[in-house]
Amino acid sequence: MPKKKTALRLTVKTLITFMSGWFFLTTLAIVCPEPFGPLPAIAQRVRPETAWQSVYERLPDFPKENQYVNKETGKVETDNTLVGRFIRYHLYVAGRSPSYRFDWKLTLADYLGLGLDGGFDETSYPSRATLRTSPAEGDRAAINRLNRSQREALVQALVDTFVPQSTRSSKPKPAPASPQLPK
Repeated sequence: MPKKKTALRLTVKTLITFMSGWFFLTTLAIVCPEPFGPLPAIAQRVRPETAWQSVYERLPDFPKENQYVNKETGKVETDNTLVGRFIRYHLYVAGRSPSYRFDWKLTLADYLGLGLDGGFDETSYPSRATLRTSPAEGDRAAINRLNRSQREALVQALVDTFVPQSTRSSKPKPAPASPQLPK
C-alpha cells in the first residue's frame, strides 16, 4: 500500500507542477505577449524552393539561365533558374542565413571568385547531379556579367523576399551620444 500512495503523491505533485507552470506561462503571455519582440506570422515566411519566383517578380529582366536539361527526363527544366540555384547555394552549400544582407553579399563574392572562406564549391553546386551539364560555370559567368547596380538589386530583392517588412527597421537607430568630458 505505501508504494501506491507514493505513486499517487508523485502523480499529484507532477500535475500541480505542470498546472502551475501552465498558469505562469499563460499569465506571462497575457502580461507580456511579445517578450522578445514581434514574431513574423507563419504566412509571412517564405519557402526557399519558391523564393526565386518572388525575386524574378521584382527583377523581371534578371537572367534566368534555365536552359539546362534534366538527366532523367531529357527535358529542359524551366523552373530550375539562376536565382533558385543561387538561393540553394547560399542556404545549403554555403550555410548562410537568408536574413542578412551581408551574408547575401558573401555568396555573391563566392560567385565572383572573391570569397574569403575557401571560395566557390562546384562539387556541391545545386542541380549538378540532376542536370546533364553542371550549371555552375554558366551561373558564375552570368553573375560576372552583371554590373554593380544589378548585383545590388539582386541582393535587395533577396533581402526583401526573405525578411518580412515588419521585422526590418525603416530608420537606422541613432548611435548613443558619447558623454562630454569636462574641460
